[in-house]
Order: sequence, then C-alpha cells, then structure tokens
Amino acid sequence: MAGILDGITEPSQLKALSLRELETLAEELRARIIETCAANGGHVAPSLGVVELTIALHRVFDSPKDKIVWDVGHQAYAHKLLTGRKERFSTLRTLGGISGFPKRCESPHDSFDVGHSSTSISAGVGFAVARDLKKEHNKVLTVIGDGAMTGGLAFEALNHAGELNKDLVVILNDNEMSISENVGALSNLLSRTITSEYVHRAKKDLEAFLEGVPMFGRSVLKIAKRAEESLKTLFTPGMLFEAFGFEYIGPIDGHDIPKLLETLENVKRFDDAVLIHVLTRKGKGYPPAEANPSLFHGVGPFDLKTGKVLKGKGGAASYTGVFGETVKRLAHEDDRIVAITAAMPDGTGLTPFAKEFTDRFFDVGIAEQHAITFAAGLAAEGFRPVVALYSSFLQRGYDQLFHDVCLQDLPVTFAIDRAGVVGNDGPTHHGVFDLSYLRAVPGLTIMAPKDENELQHMLVTALSLPGPAALRYPRGNGLGVPMDQILKPLPIGRGELLEKGKDGAIIAVGTMVQPAREAAAALAADGIELSVMNARFVKPLDADLILSLAETGFLVTLEDNVVQGGFGTAVLELLEERGVTGVKVLRLGYPDRFVEQGEQAELKAAYRLDAAGIAASIREARRPAPARSEAAAPVGEPVPDQPHA
Repeated sequence: MAGILDGITEPSQLKALSLRELETLAEELRARIIETCAANGGHVAPSLGVVELTIALHRVFDSPKDKIVWDVGHQAYAHKLLTGRKERFSTLRTLGGISGFPKRCESPHDSFDVGHSSTSISAGVGFAVARDLKKEHNKVLTVIGDGAMTGGLAFEALNHAGELNKDLVVILNDNEMSISENVGALSNLLSRTITSEYVHRAKKDLEAFLEGVPMFGRSVLKIAKRAEESLKTLFTPGMLFEAFGFEYIGPIDGHDIPKLLETLENVKRFDDAVLIHVLTRKGKGYPPAEANPSLFHGVGPFDLKTGKVLKGKGGAASYTGVFGETVKRLAHEDDRIVAITAAMPDGTGLTPFAKEFTDRFFDVGIAEQHAITFAAGLAAEGFRPVVALYSSFLQRGYDQLFHDVCLQDLPVTFAIDRAGVVGNDGPTHHGVFDLSYLRAVPGLTIMAPKDENELQHMLVTALSLPGPAALRYPRGNGLGVPMDQILKPLPIGRGELLEKGKDGAIIAVGTMVQPAREAAAALAADGIELSVMNARFVKPLDADLILSLAETGFLVTLEDNVVQGGFGTAVLELLEERGVTGVKVLRLGYPDRFVEQGEQAELKAAYRLDAAGIAASIREARRPAPARSEAAAPVGEPVPDQPHA
C-alpha cells in the first residue's frame, strides 16, 4: 500500500494535507531515514529530531522562493525526502549518490552548501540583504542547532542581523537544554500569544506612538520594555536574543505540528528579525538513537532492529585511539600537558584523557579559533597544549595558528585527525589541503606517520620541540604493527629509507608509505627497481636523503593531499633551490578539485592512489616522452625537465 510520502514530489503538496496526514508523513519520513542510514550510515539522530519542524517549514513557506538555510546540514534528510530526492535517497552518502549535506547543485531547494557549523545565520543575512537590494519579496529562514550556537560566527551574524533588522527568521533547534513541563507550557502560551498578528501590530503601533510623545514618551517606552523583558526572562532565555535586536519567540515544542504551524503562520507576517526557539529531541522515534544520541549523531551502518553498529575493519587499533592513549600516557609523565578540542572529545580520541585529567582537558565547543588562541595563552605560560582537531576544521582557525601560535613560536602541538579522504561525508570533510596550507607557515614542524607505532613517537617528538608542531594522521585503523613500549623523539627532519633500488625512488608521506611499498613490489616483478623513502617530515624535509635519491634521475612523490602546494611541491622546490637538473618528477596526490563523497578505498582507487593505481602511473611515466609538439602533460603526470635561468 502506497504511503503519503510516495505521493510527494515537491514540498508544495504538503499544503493540501490534513493534520492527521502530516503526522503520518512524519512517521514515514522517520522510517525511510532509519532504513537508509542503517544501510549507509549517516547523521541519524539530528535528522530524526527535526522531522516535524521540516514538515511545518515546507507546509507554511514556499521553497525554493522562500530560502531555507540549514546549518551544518546534519539535520537535512527529511528536507531532501520532501524536495524531490526520495527516489535517490537510498544512494545517500555513497559514491555517485546524493550528498549527506545540502548542495546547491543537487536541488534548487538547497539554498546554500553547508557541512561546517555556525554558518547559516551569516548566509541568511546575505540572502535577506540581497532580496531587499533586488526589491524582491520572499522569506529567509535559517535553522541552527544549539551546538552550532557555540560558534563565534553565529554570534557575529546575530549582531549584524539585529543591527540591520531585516526580515529574517532564525530558528534555534534546541535539543540539549531542558525545560520543565509547566514552564514549557507557559512559554508555549506566551509565545503563541505574542506571535499573533494583532498583538504584534499593536505592540509596534504602541512603540511608535510612545516614541512620538514629547518629554515622557521615551521614558514610558523604556519602562514598558523593561517590564516585557522581565516577564520573558522569568520564563524563557529570550533576553540574550532580544539584546541582539531579535524578537524572541519560544521555547515551543518542536514535535507538536499544530503549534509549529500556528507559530510559523504568525511569524510569516512579520517583517523584522525574529528568533524562534524550538525544543526537539535528538533521535526521536528510534529508541536506540534516543538512548544514545551521541553515537547516532554520525554513525556507520547498523542493525535496523537492534541499533547495534555493524563492525567495520577489525584487528588494528585506530589512529585516533592510539593518539588518545598516547597523549594520556604522556600526560602522566608531564603535568604541563593539557588537551583541547572543539566539541569532538569522542571523535578525536580524547574522552579517556578527559576522564582521567578533568582539570587539564578543555572542550571549548564549536570554536576552533578560540581553541587555538586559548592554547597559545597556555603555551605562553609554560604549558604544553595539544589541540586535537579534524583537518577540515583546522582550516577555520588558520589565522590563529599563524598569528597567535607560530608568529610567537609557541610550543603548541596540533593533532590533526581525519587527514586525507575521510569517506562518505564528502568534500566538506576531506582533509586533503592541510599539507598545502600549513607548509607555508614559518617555524611549524609538520609530520605524518607511516603507521600507528610511528604516531606514538611523533607525538613525543612534537611535545619535545621548543616551538609549534603539526602531526597529521588519517581516519580509520592502523596497519596492526607491533607497538613500541619505550617512546623516543625522532631526529627532526630525517626520513627513513625502507627499500633501495637503482631505477628511481618513491618518496611517500604518511599513510601513503604502505601502498608505495606494495606498488614498488609489483614493479619489481616487472624489473623496475625503486627505492622507497618514508619522508616522515613534510617540514623540514630530509634534503640529504632526497637529493641522494634524485641521482637516479626519477622521483615519485606520493601524498594523500592535493598536489598543489603539497609535499610534492616541496620536493620540487628543494630541487630548484639546490640547482638539481635532469630529474623527472612525478607528483601523485589528489587533483586540483574538491573530492567527492565515497568510501576511502573507493576514492583512493578512483584517483589511482592505491597500490595498483600508483604502479600504473609509474609505468606510464617511464614510457618515452612524447614529442615536444604534443599536448603538455596534465597535473599528476611527470614534470618535464626545465632549464634553469
């Protein structure tokens, strides 16, 4: 039997549904989200929490004319299902499928590409100002979670939006704060009352009248506003948002469709800045997600009936886990070590540290910029801060890394998790730019381990340095190598030669070392003997070892970073600086584009960065060079010899 969702091809169809049908639709949306995420993984709990809110938004407003901007996008699955993508929803987060985040190229209903936190209000202000400049008439709505409200960007945008007082609706999706039933009911009543068109217009008329009364009008208005604010503050947290210049409404029950519809219909008539505070429950409708919303915030495939997460690659410990255990171990030996993260204690492996060193662990919320400058302050006072962030999120604190840490040569260690491709979250989360954006910063030591054992030693190395260091490692499990019990700092700027060959050399960094060795073994069977070097350090380079390998006349650089400005570029710069000519260099890495979503192994194979692809690229590079009249080789192909001026 066909359900209501089966008949929905565009959100405007929701306007014809009855209240009972809308509630049935909510159940069907939840079922489809749970079923798909059980197979593909995904952001289950956030999306289940906003099903009724999504229905109400699309029922009351007219997307895509009205702009709905989702913050982060973790909660946009119901939105995707209601906006013409239900037939492809089973491809969610897979190679060639639909994205797990809103994407403008995917649908006109996706107003803005998102994936990183706290951006929605800023974008919404841009949409509202653009609308007014074009003299158009549509609503702009932004949906932001309470977690994203810990980001400074959100408050910068609130400040600007309140000053402009444009027609903008900010919906605060609050799934963490609690409120008692009685207070919640009273707040609902107050909010529904103050959003009625009559009360809203009467309030504006009264304010205008009092502003015009000579001598006493402004004083009376101030007293009236204080009384209103005192009443709101007694029952709600509205004072903060009123101070930013927003009219505050809420909190209201985010799972009560009639209340949501009534509030949104009333707000639709407003023409100034409004913030609606909506209370929701993460994971609503799926007991395992309700019981463990943190796990189901972003989860891999799981058993639909039990909610038990299906096991991935077993055996070796994860790089994240090894980092977490190592920093905890080192903190026992050095009480100067403190650990900092930005709302990711589990994801960065710092939860064990947090439990053992409660006074030396700091989760600053979604505030990477603050995390880094906070660490700089600690380092200036003699501590050894370790800042654990995902590679793609470290981008958000680049100025602080440059200005507050490296410019002052402070001993802050950056533990950069999720370097390289991360999989199904796609281009907003791949960590394939960090070598490029970090390499240009003076005084920063940059390391990447070939395996989980080397990760331990590199963390010790970073913490022994007098200045800043960055240690980058991938998502996923290690190689299962033996783990040393005695940890020692590595010689700075020294790589290691793992294989020796006469026909050239592969210089690999980080987790590309293992596929480099496998590719070299395959090529050896063809009679091509290549050295394999584990670079270890991206900055400073092991110049002596690289130059000795360059004597073979053929070098291959291999990295899980974009080739533009990355490790291979550093090797080219070294050769140019030392006046080395007659060397053919093949740089292998990701191309000058944003890498799509897909499993890590799928993406490495697609970009020929697995062992088979590396071997194939080297075979092609060793063929005789084409005549000069032929087209130039694309990026990633051998760089022809260039005469030096």
